[in-house]
Amino acid sequence: MKTLIIHPADESTDFLKPIYKNVLKSTLITGEITKAELLQLVHEHDRIMMMGHGSPQGLFAVSQFPDEGHMTFIVDQSFTPALKNKDNIFIWCFANKFVETHQLNGFYSGMFISEKMEALMYDYDVAEDIINESNDKFSEIVSEHANNSSDIIYHNVIKFYGELAEINPIARFNVERISRM
Repeated sequence: MKTLIIHPADESTDFLKPIYKNVLKSTLITGEITKAELLQLVHEHDRIMMMGHGSPQGLFAVSQFPDEGHMTFIVDQSFTPALKNKDNIFIWCFANKFVETHQLNGFYSGMFISEKMEALMYDYDVAEDIINESNDKFSEIVSEHANNSSDIIYHNVIKFYGELAEINPIARFNVERISRM
């Protein structure tokens, strides 16, 4: 299985990098290609892993792609036909809305607290180490199972990240917003 990893370069999401360090037969895109070139790569790969910052409309480009101009998203609804019938991974805030709206398959997150500002927005006044512990554990678990189906990833994240959620309020918030379709 050939995997395309789309993770726009952004220091605030570097904690996600371990997720794909052991993915077999993979191509990593962090920026510097056009949206049309990226869409062609989506067609050429069996699984697409997308991660970073986003919204219900898609994965943010975060100024990493040359043709973006006023473009906010590098992955948006124009990608949905190419993403159909693939076992994908969608890790960004509110990816659930994107996946469910477009009836896509795979493992995905809803709102995901990964920074102090996000924690405060949801009334969690916790130390950075609590957030970092949550981020690191999530990435570690997904990484361990990244070469498996989205069902296996989902079950292991729910089980093992769920164990951390018993003592870590940020992990508890996040694990409640993990799903698969």
